[in-house]
Amino acid sequence: MKKNNQKTYPEPIKGYVIGVDGGGTTTTAALADLKGKILNIGESGYSSPRNVGIEMTAANIAKGIGKVLPKDKKIKILSTFIGLPAVEEEFKSKKDKIKKELLKYKEVSPIFQGKIIIGSDQIVAFCSGTEKKDGVLLIAGTGGVVHGWKGKKEAKASGWGWLADEGSAFWTGQKVIQAILKNIDGRGKKTLLTKLVFQKLKVKTIEELLFKVYSKNFKKTIPSFSIFCDTASKGGDEIAKEIMLEAGKELALAGKTIIRKLNFQKIEFPLVLVGGMFKSKIPLETVKKEIKKIAPKAEFIQPKEEPIVGAIKLAIEQVKKNNENFKNKSKKL
Repeated sequence: MKKNNQKTYPEPIKGYVIGVDGGGTTTTAALADLKGKILNIGESGYSSPRNVGIEMTAANIAKGIGKVLPKDKKIKILSTFIGLPAVEEEFKSKKDKIKKELLKYKEVSPIFQGKIIIGSDQIVAFCSGTEKKDGVLLIAGTGGVVHGWKGKKEAKASGWGWLADEGSAFWTGQKVIQAILKNIDGRGKKTLLTKLVFQKLKVKTIEELLFKVYSKNFKKTIPSFSIFCDTASKGGDEIAKEIMLEAGKELALAGKTIIRKLNFQKIEFPLVLVGGMFKSKIPLETVKKEIKKIAPKAEFIQPKEEPIVGAIKLAIEQVKKNNENFKNKSKKL
């Protein structure tokens, strides 16, 4: 028999977590155990509320989660962390609305057993590259953004969508289109980009090109032009080189802005670099060179893991917090 004054504690927690990394072109969901081992992973379409709205965002989140939940058995989901673009900007007050929209999808009902957190894709990406809480994240994917954290302070630059996001793949793709149109008009220099893009898109006339550019798939088409720009720059095309160099300088400018705001200039800190633009040599080296000028102790990290790992870490962190809070309440009782 237990003595009356003997304390009791909860049994070891058992269950699983789900992480979601939303994006402007793809949504990735993963099921993992509490040690962070990913057991299943699935993808679906866009989940940027800024780009496609809350209903489509929720639909694609549900589709992604539905792909990772086992169909043949019930499992307990203790926590789900959903990282989305623009959610800490103009959609900060819409998190409950996104959750409510998710309730419409019965196939993801297991996630409502536990805590559901909707946060920024930026913190997801940062956590995929470092265990530290303080540091700076620079995303240069379909969109671009810089976010930094230092103690209770945080600061953000760029990440304002298609009309800005300088240095991103979408921004670079627009620059490529502009260069091609100037070349064809005779307003600008000849560029290898024209021939390359026409070949890759299998078009023969400017009319066919514009049909592709302004089609409903422009969210994927325009960013893909950044890949052609990288190819042309490697082939020695001066226009392509200029575009990639400008992309790197714009990304570095946003990075330096946040570094100064948070006073990281003279100390060591992780600077996590995420996104397809950093697969290109010119933007990557330009960012490193420019940032080193003001923050020589910056530790550049290109995560080996995909951003979804960051979402899993954050979901597990929430489980631990919930368990710790439960233990503390039990002790008081």
